[in-house]
Amino acid sequence: MKILIVGSGGREHAIAASAAKSPRVSKIYCAPGNAGIGQLAECVPIGAMEFDKLAAFAKEQAVDFTIIGMDDPLVGGIVDVFEAQGLKVFGPRKNAAVLEGSKAFSKDLMKKYKIPTAAYETFDDPKDALSYLETAKMPIVLKADGLALGKGVLICQTLEEAKEGVKSIMEDKKFGAAGNRMVVEQFMTGREVSVLSFVDGKTIRIMSSAQDHKRAKDGDQGLNTGGMGTFSPSPFYTQEVDEFCKKYIYQATVDAMAAEGRPYVGVIFFGLMLTEEGPRVLEYNARFGDPEAQVVLPRMKNDMLEVMEACVEGRLDEIELEFEDNAAVCVVLASDGYPVAYEKGYPIEGLEAFDGQTDYFCFHAGTALKDGKIVTNGGRVLGVTATGTDLKEARHKAYEAVNWVKFENKYMRHDIGKAIDDAGAL
Repeated sequence: MKILIVGSGGREHAIAASAAKSPRVSKIYCAPGNAGIGQLAECVPIGAMEFDKLAAFAKEQAVDFTIIGMDDPLVGGIVDVFEAQGLKVFGPRKNAAVLEGSKAFSKDLMKKYKIPTAAYETFDDPKDALSYLETAKMPIVLKADGLALGKGVLICQTLEEAKEGVKSIMEDKKFGAAGNRMVVEQFMTGREVSVLSFVDGKTIRIMSSAQDHKRAKDGDQGLNTGGMGTFSPSPFYTQEVDEFCKKYIYQATVDAMAAEGRPYVGVIFFGLMLTEEGPRVLEYNARFGDPEAQVVLPRMKNDMLEVMEACVEGRLDEIELEFEDNAAVCVVLASDGYPVAYEKGYPIEGLEAFDGQTDYFCFHAGTALKDGKIVTNGGRVLGVTATGTDLKEARHKAYEAVNWVKFENKYMRHDIGKAIDDAGAL
C-alpha cells in the first residue's frame, strides 16, 4: 500500500513513523517532508498548498491513501480537491476544517449547541473592540480569528495591554489576514489539557491525553510558540473529567457539526481548560497537535492506518483505541531566538544515537539536507521523545537524550513536565 503524507514538521515525522509500523504499507511519500522524514519516506518537492500538483502526483504514483498533517491545506480545501478526483484522503473537508479555521465560527457553534466554553464577543472593527474593552473585566484573552501558527492568542493583564493587543492584531496585522476578525474571550484559570480524537462523521474515539508547554522560556515565561514540549498522559485528566467531556463536549461537537451540514472526518484536537466549574473548550484544531502527536502516537497500539481508513469509510464504531500503559515526554530543541528571529544552516550531530532505539525517538521539524549533512532549517528543529513506565521516568530519559544531539544555537526549555514532579503528582 502506497501512502502520501502532506506536511514537513515533527507532527508529520511522527505520522510517518506510525505509518511505517503498519505491515500493509509498502511505500511512503511525503510532500515536502524534511531530512528526518526522508529516512522513512521519499520526500517530494511539492508545497503543502499546491493542491493540484499533489493530487496529480498521487494519481501518477497510484497512491492508495493520503494523510493531510497540516492545518493550512485542510482549511484551504485540499480534501475536497482530492475527493473530487476520486482519491482516498484522511482529513476534514473545507466546510468542516472551519472548526479550526475560524475561532468565531467555533465559538458560535459552541454557544448554539451549549458546549461548555468561555464567554466571548466577536469583532470586525477595532474601534468596536476597543469600546468593548473599556468595560470588560481583566485579564482578558484576544484571539485572531484565523490560522496563526498557534501564536494568534494574547493574554492581556491590563486595559492598556488589551488596547495594544487590538492594535497589534487588527491594525498592525501581526498575524496577517487571520486578524481581520478577532474574538475577545473571558480569561479562564485552571489546567490546560490536550485531547486528540479520531472522527468518522458520526462516531468519535478519544486518544490518550497530553499537556503542552506553549511559552518559549522556562517557568512559562516569554512569547507563545507552536509548542516547546509536551507529555502524555496528563495526570489531571481523570476518569471524572473524561466522563464529563464525553457527555458534554466530544460527541456534542461531532453531532453539532453534522447538524450544521458539515460532517467531520479526521482528527479533532480538543484544547481544554479544567476550571473549578468543570472542563471548558479553549480551542479546536482540525489535525494532530504538534508536538502532541510526538507523545501520543508512539503510545498507540493500534495500526494507525487501519483507524484512519475506518474514519474515511464511516466505520469507526468497529474500532477501539488502545494505548500502552506507559508515559511519554517530548522536549523540543529549537534555534535560539525562536519564535522571533533565528539562524539556520547549522550541522546537527549525534542523531545516530537514536538508531535502533525502542523507547527514544527524535522527530525532525525544521531540518534539511545540505551537502549530505542534516542541518537546522527552522525555529523548532527537533522533538526528542522518550517513553517510560511513568512520567517521571519518561522525563528523566527525555532530558538524558537531548544531550545526545548537538548543534550551534541549540535552545530548549528545561522544565517540561517539571511542575508535575514538583507537585508530587506522579
